[in-house]
Amino acid sequence: MLKITMKDGAVREAEAGISIQDFVKQVSNSLAKKVLAAKVDGETKDLTTVLDKDCKVEFLTFDDEDGRWALRHTASHILAQAVKRLYKDANVRLAIGPAIENGFYYDFDIDRQLTEADLADIEKEMKKIVKENLKLERKEVSREEALKFFEEKGETYKVELINDLPEGEKITMYTQGEFTDLCAGPHVVSTGKVKALKLMSIAGAYWRGDEHNKMLQRIYGTAFEKQADLDAYLHMLEEAKKRDHRKLGKQLDLFSLHEEGPGFPFFHPNGMVVRNELINYWRDVHRRYGYQEIKTPIILNRQLWETSGHWDHYKENMYFTKIDGEDYAIKPMNCPGGMLVYNSKQHSYRDLPLRLGELGLVHRHEKSGELHGLFRVRNFTQDDAHLFVTPDQVEEEIQHTIDLFDEVYNTFGLTYVAELSTRPDDSMGTDEDWELATNGLRKALEHRGLDYIVNEGDGAFYGPKIDFHLKDSIGRTWQCGTIQYDMQMPEKFNLTYVGEDGEKHRPIMLHRVVYGSIERFIGILIENYAGAFPTWLAPVQARILPITDKQADYAYELRKKMFDLGLRIEVDDRSEKIGKKIRESQMLKTPYSLVVGDQEMADGTVAVRKYGEQQSETMKVEDFIAYLQEQIATKAKKF
Repeated sequence: MLKITMKDGAVREAEAGISIQDFVKQVSNSLAKKVLAAKVDGETKDLTTVLDKDCKVEFLTFDDEDGRWALRHTASHILAQAVKRLYKDANVRLAIGPAIENGFYYDFDIDRQLTEADLADIEKEMKKIVKENLKLERKEVSREEALKFFEEKGETYKVELINDLPEGEKITMYTQGEFTDLCAGPHVVSTGKVKALKLMSIAGAYWRGDEHNKMLQRIYGTAFEKQADLDAYLHMLEEAKKRDHRKLGKQLDLFSLHEEGPGFPFFHPNGMVVRNELINYWRDVHRRYGYQEIKTPIILNRQLWETSGHWDHYKENMYFTKIDGEDYAIKPMNCPGGMLVYNSKQHSYRDLPLRLGELGLVHRHEKSGELHGLFRVRNFTQDDAHLFVTPDQVEEEIQHTIDLFDEVYNTFGLTYVAELSTRPDDSMGTDEDWELATNGLRKALEHRGLDYIVNEGDGAFYGPKIDFHLKDSIGRTWQCGTIQYDMQMPEKFNLTYVGEDGEKHRPIMLHRVVYGSIERFIGILIENYAGAFPTWLAPVQARILPITDKQADYAYELRKKMFDLGLRIEVDDRSEKIGKKIRESQMLKTPYSLVVGDQEMADGTVAVRKYGEQQSETMKVEDFIAYLQEQIATKAKKF
């Protein structure tokens, strides 16, 4: 009998040779209906996999990332099978078809230009294949068998992939009905598991991503277990289109992007209001949490970047220049400059923890095809901080940092999920250093009682990290905050502090950001609020709308009174109907539209209409000002 260790540590017995599918049925029939794949000793496998030794098994459902990928990978094969069926006379040659985040795609070389109109026919055929509930059968073959099979079918791209595999590499093929594909898997047990699918778009894609190769046709789609989940996802996409920060950035006159500087955003006056309010809030929070602000140069010499490790580990993302014949680099990160500030004087254990914050402008080279509004740019301001601590202060300092994160994210109405990212392949440092650092972060999360996900191999090259993925108002997640544990840079820069024993010791450094980058965070907030910023952040907090020219002087008197109190007020004195002025004020997402006519002028009042509402409320001017000031002072999330 085999001993199978479950995810919760429980051990079950099973006969050798049992499939995972039969094993999960022994555990629970209801669970068996949900399980899509399984991890066996950490490796994701099909449910048809046979268990022949003691092992650890974790069942994967659609709630698990690897479970979703297995289902969506199968959906890509269903797509390829449908295209093969529909366009027999178009010489369809298959390239690759992986699962991706939120969906899947397949690349085709086909003697026919596919259009959006074809997607409906292909999707219809895919649904037929789902109804056929075809079993996916895995077969391990020799290189010769695989080459013979795909050469006979004229699948030149598959032949190329096989020829590029290393000698001795295991080669597998999956068959469903009449369709067979070269694939490493894993997949769900049958096409019938893909109960809800949708084709999204067609695009061009170079074979293997190389512009020198042939342009193929790529079909994107998504798949879910339940139609309700697919419908919710499609609704979220529609909402996301309405909230696109690039579109709203132009509509609200916040920022622009120009071909004279691809990836280098230009902030307009309205955008600078939002940006400066975020910075003012950042400074207030950090002062209260015991931080000191520093500023370091944008350009520093090659020797510094060699010492930090960026020259070897990050060079392809950096920009360079020469000064007096020497190599210099524009900083992609603030950390090395922070090391020089720390080292500018000798520190005592009494100085620690030392919290140095910096709003540092950094530049990183991103490929032109990956640039995206404020989300993917080439220069941005990181709200960085470097915390220098003794070993016994590490956990308390991490808890202190998460307290700060909680306050900031709650201010914007954002919740988060924590993710622990572990050692990458190109890391610096010893196994012992990495184990100590990773365990330090893990213990801090566990002692706080935070649920977290482990993201293997996604740490920084100098240390593991905790990432904070924020959830916005329509359910999307964004990676923003991070806490990184670093024992490498203090070593490389020979950082020390004098301990209670009078001897020099090496501090541990924690890197952390809250916003991540101010530019990206602004983009996230634009989409989270759909452009309707809370009052304290809004570029224009109230817009005064005189009904006729007779009230214009009164409107400007009100504006001056409020402006002198530090409020951001504008007057719309155009000779337009008041209904049009109100509509346009709403289009500009103004928190409060203040209508003033003869009656309001006589009574010293304003008719207040909140953004998104149809009814107005008459208020004394002094009462409205007090209300607006309270909204700003408390950073109210709603109008």
